[in-house]
Parts: sequence; structure tokens; C-alpha cells
Amino acid sequence: MFVILFYDFGEKRVGKALKICRKYLTWIQNSVFEGEITEANVRKLKYELERIMDKSYDSLIIYSFSSMKYYKREVIGVEKNPNTIFL
Repeated sequence: MFVILFYDFGEKRVGKALKICRKYLTWIQNSVFEGEITEANVRKLKYELERIMDKSYDSLIIYSFSSMKYYKREVIGVEKNPNTIFL
């Protein structure tokens, strides 16, 4: 599956979240990641992030796509991480 992940964590936890997300996905720009990932690894990723987040303050959004057939990615302006997946 292909996922796009966004997070907004408090200052004390944002570095840990970045480190966790980079283990599983490709960094796109500040607090945004994308990539192909197995369902098992999505569960691991969510578990690791939920362990460090403060659910009364932080937020995590994950969009999952079972097919990339209708997916189009457009970057306008500076691409923060040019080593991303090309579709």
C-alpha cells in the first residue's frame, strides 16, 4: 500500500517522530512523509508514534491508498527532498 503521513507533534517529541517516520517512509518536507509500506509496517509505525505522542496535544494523519492508479503528485516551488518516489 502507499501512504502519505502528516504529523504535528510538540517540540519535545518532534525529533523522535521524525526519526521513527524515516525508518519506514520517505521524508517529503517538514512533518510529511510518503511511500510504499506493508500493512504490518504501518501498524508498527503507528504503534511507535502513539507511544511517544501526547494525544491531548499532538496529531497524526495517515492517508492510505491501495492503488496508485488515480494518484498524481505535483510539486510547485522548492522540492524539499528530491530523492522521492517517481510515479
